[in-house]
Amino acid sequence: MDDRRKFSRIFFAASAHLAQTEQTWRTKILDLSLNGALVELPSGYTGQLNSILTLEFVLPDSDIELKMEAAIIHKTPEHLGLKCTHIDVDSITHLRRIIELNMGDPELLNRELTSLITSAP
Repeated sequence: MDDRRKFSRIFFAASAHLAQTEQTWRTKILDLSLNGALVELPSGYTGQLNSILTLEFVLPDSDIELKMEAAIIHKTPEHLGLKCTHIDVDSITHLRRIIELNMGDPELLNRELTSLITSAP
């Protein structure tokens, strides 16, 4: 897709919800990174590029919920590419651990986390 990515992506299949204003839609997460996610385009969703929404999901086989605000950075007939604009400390801690377990390279993850922190507005 895009060779300019700064963050490693992991395949991560999970059910999720997108929320925007007073509406919610069911979706599926296809992959995750420290900086966002790729999700299936929910049926009936008409949001435009740069729209802000909330992505929420529960880790499989647990009661741990992750929540992030995200902007739509690309949209196809099948997918939404989301860039994280805000995430709470608990959610980023769990997200970091998920990615660490799937990457197998803690040093690369630390570099990406440092890049995320230093690029934050």
